Amino acid sequence: MDAMVSTSYSMELVVLSYAISMIGAFIALISAKRLEPKVDDRQSYLMSLGSTGIALGGIGVWSMHFIAMLALRMDLGTGYSIWETGVSLIAAVAISALAFHIVARNPHSIGRLLLAGSMLGLGAVVMHYLGMYGMRFGGHLEWNYERIAVSVLIALVAATAALWLAFHTEQTSMRLLAAAIMALAVCAMHYTGMSAAEFICTTENRLAIPSGRYVLSALGLPMVVAVLALGMSMVLLMDLALVSFQKSSTRAGIPRK
Repeated sequence: MDAMVSTSYSMELVVLSYAISMIGAFIALISAKRLEPKVDDRQSYLMSLGSTGIALGGIGVWSMHFIAMLALRMDLGTGYSIWETGVSLIAAVAISALAFHIVARNPHSIGRLLLAGSMLGLGAVVMHYLGMYGMRFGGHLEWNYERIAVSVLIALVAATAALWLAFHTEQTSMRLLAAAIMALAVCAMHYTGMSAAEFICTTENRLAIPSGRYVLSALGLPMVVAVLALGMSMVLLMDLALVSFQKSSTRAGIPRK
């Protein structure tokens, strides 16, 4: 007989997921300010665009998602498909970068803002549910479609607001506030989406951990998330350091190569 699995959350990891999302959002806001139409240095623009996509999509959304999944507590052995997990990361970063690129061409265009906001919001939704689809366990998921619709609506509104804030916040204090709001929206979308899912176990041994050539166990997930998040953070720090060095060189009159 099918049995619904009860779930709960580790509040420490829930708080950590919010903090990670806020950090990613804050770095994205900093990087986005360098995406200006007047910039004619293609290399610098692409670096800034990549940093923005990694910060928001890779850290603010993807890393937050899987830390939040680690916060999920249930008596059910789980694993994650490497393919869906990897594709969800690439999708989150690529769609975030593309959305910022669209708005950066004309930050005052309402049409561009709505288009990019819809794209970014749907990208976050795809990332979330693709990550959920990549879960492996002895059973299946049943969905509350009304709650899914609410999570999609949250994502669309939050993404549009995030893009507007990215190009209309100047002071550090305002960027911190904007990042806090963006992270709250990302978490609201995630946990609303999670509340839409019911885990149904169809095997006698609930705790059996799925195995396979391309399946990552839940025990190995923290290491993978930590390594990828650290790697993305190092890329962002190197980009910020390079920008700081270039600004210092410009002020000192040192020509750029």
